[in-house]
Amino acid sequence: MRFQKWLRKDSSSALLFLGPSFTGFAIFYVIPFAIGIGYSVQSSPVDGSFAGASNYQELFASSSFLKAASNTFLFTAISVPLMVVISLFLAMTLNRSVYVRNWLRTAYVMPLVVPVASIILIWQVLFDWNGTLNAILHGLGIERVDWMKTDWARGVVVLVYLWKNIGYNMILFLAGLQNIPNDYYETADVEGAGPLHKLISITLVYLTPTTFFVVLMSIINSFKVFRETYLIAGDYPHDSIYMLQHYMNNMFLSLDIQKLTAAATIMAAAIMVIVTLLLTMERRFRSFMD
Repeated sequence: MRFQKWLRKDSSSALLFLGPSFTGFAIFYVIPFAIGIGYSVQSSPVDGSFAGASNYQELFASSSFLKAASNTFLFTAISVPLMVVISLFLAMTLNRSVYVRNWLRTAYVMPLVVPVASIILIWQVLFDWNGTLNAILHGLGIERVDWMKTDWARGVVVLVYLWKNIGYNMILFLAGLQNIPNDYYETADVEGAGPLHKLISITLVYLTPTTFFVVLMSIINSFKVFRETYLIAGDYPHDSIYMLQHYMNNMFLSLDIQKLTAAATIMAAAIMVIVTLLLTMERRFRSFMD
């Protein structure tokens, strides 16, 4: 009885402290998103009638939307595995006694605190037709590459995405690695286990919760790559980097609110499905390990 009374009191205190955050989240995120879903099934945002799924049908009949959707999911499929593998490799490297380890940790975290707009100027200079990279290629006798107006543009955006987010994921993996007891590795050494066996049987197994979280955050961040792409290539970039956010931004500029909200709803639904699948897989893995 006393425990139930304490629990009710503790829950009331928690709700009191979380109330302002929940209120702000509802006002600025939940309610506008719900209104957007309502707009996506109307014929007009002003005195419109119920249009059912016609706006969604028009979206899937639009070549621009299909191109943006395929580019976004292809970018995610390429960048997220690279992000996980490279950040894990860097974390495992920096977890050892490496020369200038502290300096390297700081260097990888710096992109998180530097404003994107200022850094994009450096990338523009680097990949411009008359930029640094083309100057180096020209000096080596290699033909210049128009990086942002050819299929190389996708590689440039992937590189910028990795550079921007890899430090955060590396920190997460470092924290996970430092939580693995050394006794497991010492026991494996006594039993004659090799580096590959220890990596698969110990490191990757105990890093599974961290890996799921890194994959989840990487997927969410990959859907937000529009900021970097827009600053580098503008409103209408090369076809290979025309993302869903470009499509929605152009619909906003043309005041086509129905297609804008329908595209946003589809993207949010896709993210929710991916997140749900990842969380389900993590729960099943934890129950299997227990």
